[in-house]
Order: sequence, then structure tokens, then C-alpha cells
Amino acid sequence: MIELMSIDDLLKINLDIPNYQRPYKWQNKSTIDLLNDIAVAIDEYEKYSDFKYRVGTMILHKNEESENKFDIIDGQQRLITLILIKCYLDSSFDCSLLHHNFNSKIAQTNIHNNYECIRNWFSLRSNELKENFKKILSNGIEVVVLTVDKLTSAFQLFDSQNTRGKELDPHDLLKAYHLREMQNEPYEMFHAVSKWESFNPNSISNLFDVYLFSILNWAKREKTKTFTANEIDNYKGISESSSYTYAKRAKKADPYFQITEPFISGNDFFEMVAHYLILLNDINRELESNTKFENIKKIIDSDKSVGFKYAVDLFKCAVLCYYDKFHNFDEQAIKKLFIWAFMLRIDMQNLGFDSINKYASGEWNDRYTNNIPMFSKIVYARYHNDIANLMISVDRENKEPADKKWSKLYKELRIMNGKED
Repeated sequence: MIELMSIDDLLKINLDIPNYQRPYKWQNKSTIDLLNDIAVAIDEYEKYSDFKYRVGTMILHKNEESENKFDIIDGQQRLITLILIKCYLDSSFDCSLLHHNFNSKIAQTNIHNNYECIRNWFSLRSNELKENFKKILSNGIEVVVLTVDKLTSAFQLFDSQNTRGKELDPHDLLKAYHLREMQNEPYEMFHAVSKWESFNPNSISNLFDVYLFSILNWAKREKTKTFTANEIDNYKGISESSSYTYAKRAKKADPYFQITEPFISGNDFFEMVAHYLILLNDINRELESNTKFENIKKIIDSDKSVGFKYAVDLFKCAVLCYYDKFHNFDEQAIKKLFIWAFMLRIDMQNLGFDSINKYASGEWNDRYTNNIPMFSKIVYARYHNDIANLMISVDRENKEPADKKWSKLYKELRIMNGKED
């Protein structure tokens, strides 16, 4: 069912926020933007009797356990902020969401900070504006409310709404998708969301865009691209009820993951994300603290240029792919991966992501000292020594890099590879 509702009418409904939803995350900037937008809308509201300021779409799901309760699937951030404004303007205001138990410290902090932000914003403005705010909040603001009986329909609407408008981060769309797969497991959903929210969103985004999606493509000897909402099918997993042979293998593999192998949809997605964030931390800790890799650490820390960082990311992707497969930090294997990655920096006068992409996918180029599809090699290797014993060349014509700026780096790579100058 779709209907236009005023904010007052919407807040007369018995609304609730399900445990699997992300906490209230709006901060002062978003709150001030909303206040300013409403202030501008007041001018139009005063001029035209039929003016309505529309604040977006709410998706509600009729709670299956309580006939008169509706769960908010999408739209809680803006709605809670509007409630805070109404609370400031009228201390006697009440609605169902004011009785919701906000357990998250993130939500508690943001609610407190945004209420203070609202108080401060109005302290600099006239009483007349406050009265006008009361009027427009009661009758001049409306929202499109989509109410569905099935949770699956609610999440499908959530996905489509967020991909048609301001694009939601692909990992958030994946979160919604896999929670939908867990709809009959409320406690598991709660724990999955709690685990998800404990991670930095930028770390999750970086995990998919820089590492998992790139490795997945390069292992197939294909070029990668930016991880967007169009690519999320790669991480929707396999239904637990699937009878496919590869699905049965994935179930038996639980709780082990491989970047290039499928996983079971639902809770395994959240376990997989946590697993690879931990693996990345293990890799960074090993490179930072293991004296065997002291030279590698010094080189990585020696330059902050964009092209150099691309080489660092390529190396760490290769290490993650290797560690994912063999779960060891064999000194010879790690150094071979390092030399392979950084010889591209030696080979190229200008190093951009396009060159990294071609090199990693195994595209042949006569400017490359090493034309090795490394990620494919790792995926198809049976033993870690298959990688440790790879022949990685450091022999360039006249023993000179493409740009003399990298002469010191080239010398260090040659020494690391056992070449005497």
C-alpha cells in the first residue's frame, strides 16, 4: 500500500525500529541541512495554502508478531531527526518511537548531539520561526509511506529505492540482502548487525573495492573495476536450500572461506566480512613486526606518491590472495610477491591503476619484466612452494629503471632477489 501522510499522521502509527537496522547515525551537518531546508519551505508554505514539503519515502513492514505495530525498514534517520525537532518545539509531544530502547551507544550519542544542535540552531532565531516550524511540521510536511506485509518485499523496495535515488554503498545493499535471507533468525540477525556495526564502514568499503572484488576478477584473468551496486550479485552467495553440487561443497566448507569460492547467503556473509578484515589486520601486523620483512616495510614506508601506493595495494592484494589460500607467511613467497608487484613500478615511467589492472590480470606487455598472471597462479597452485619457487625476473636492459627516480628501489629489489650488482 502506498499513501501520502503528514508527519503528524505518520507518528500516530505504532512504529518500531527492528534490531537488525543500523543505529541512528545522522550527525550535526545532516540535521542542520534538514532544518535549513524546512526553513526555506516555510516561505512557500506561507504563500500557498496547498503547499506541501515532501521529505522522502518511508518503507514500513507490518510486524508479524504484533498486529498494530509497523517496523521501519527505510527512513528512520530523517524521521528520528524530525521527532527531535518536534520534541524541542513541544516538550509534551509523544509518539511510539520516543519509547524505543536505543541500545546503541552510537545512536545515543547522535540523538543527544543532534538535540543540542537543534536547540542551538533555534536559539539564534525568532519565536515566530519556531511557531512556523510547529505549523509546517503538523500539516505542511508529508512523506510517501510504502507499507508491505512481507519482509522480503520491504527489502526489495529498500534496494530499489536506494539504487534509484542517492546510491547506497554496495556493501550496505549486501547487508540488507543477507539480512533478508536471515528473516527467520531474529537473534542471528541482531548479532550479525552488531558485528557489522563494530567495523569502520570505510574498512568494509575498502575491503570490497581494493581487495576482494579486485582479487576475484584478477584470479579469473579479467580486469577489475570500481565495486558498485551493479556488482553486488558477486556476493549474494548461494541459498542454503540450493541442491547444486557446488552449493553442497560450500556448505561442507563452513566455516572456511576462499575469496574465489562461493559461500552460503545470510549469516555467512557477515562472518566472511569479519574473517577478511581480520586477515588484513594479520597481514599488516606481520609486515610491520616480522624482522624477516624489515626491508619490505622500509620500502613501503619510503614513498607516499599515488603510483607507489598502487604498487603497495597490488602487493597486499597478492599477499591476501596467497594467505587466503595457504595461511602462512613463507619468507621466500612473500618476497617473491613483493618483487613481482614492485617491478611494475620499476618498469613504468608513470604508474596508474590502468597499468596495475592490466598487469594483475595477466595481460602481456613487452614493457613488463614479468608477464605473470600472479593471482591466477596462486589460485591454481597446490602448494605454497609453487609460489615461493616462481622465477621472478629483475633483469632490465642496462640494469636501469624506466625512471631514474627508482634507481635505489631497483637496486634493493635486485639484492632481495639474490642479484649481485
